Amino acid sequence: MAPTTLGFDSVVVGTSKSLNATLSAAGSSVTVSSATSNSSEFTLSGLSFPVTLAAGQSASLAFTFTPQASGTDTASISFISNASNSPTVESLTGSGALSPLHSVDLSWSPSTSAVVGYNIYRSSTSGGPYTKINSALNATTAYTDTTVQAGLTYYYVTTAVDASGVESAYSNQAQAVVPTP
Repeated sequence: MAPTTLGFDSVVVGTSKSLNATLSAAGSSVTVSSATSNSSEFTLSGLSFPVTLAAGQSASLAFTFTPQASGTDTASISFISNASNSPTVESLTGSGALSPLHSVDLSWSPSTSAVVGYNIYRSSTSGGPYTKINSALNATTAYTDTTVQAGLTYYYVTTAVDASGVESAYSNQAQAVVPTP
């Protein structure tokens, strides 16, 4: 068993990435009794301990990195065995990245009637029902929806509101597909 460093690169916080590795016995038979990680963000799977490897034999295993916060993380997984160099330590590094934030930019043509503003409505179903997403009347013909979630599709309509508070019928529907992640 030779120690190495295994790098996971960038992984989105709250998701997992696994890398495969091999545990080998070189000159003689080795019994590995256990493996422990010094970080809950890095785990080991694929082997049941104790495991005995004959000389020249190897076993596959996987290391998994599940970052809980953004930034670089490091860990050590120690393999306890009857080999003279026990414990053998595998160093692991990875970087937790924040999930990309998404937004939907909307714009529309101004009403040909005299209006004081617009309301913006959204639905997750084509054709509605729609829910108003602006908290106050929107005075411009543009709106950015920053409350969307990755992997979902949204449908938008707008209405024009005149000085008396009378609201028009819904505009034509616009569709936005938010990418994952």
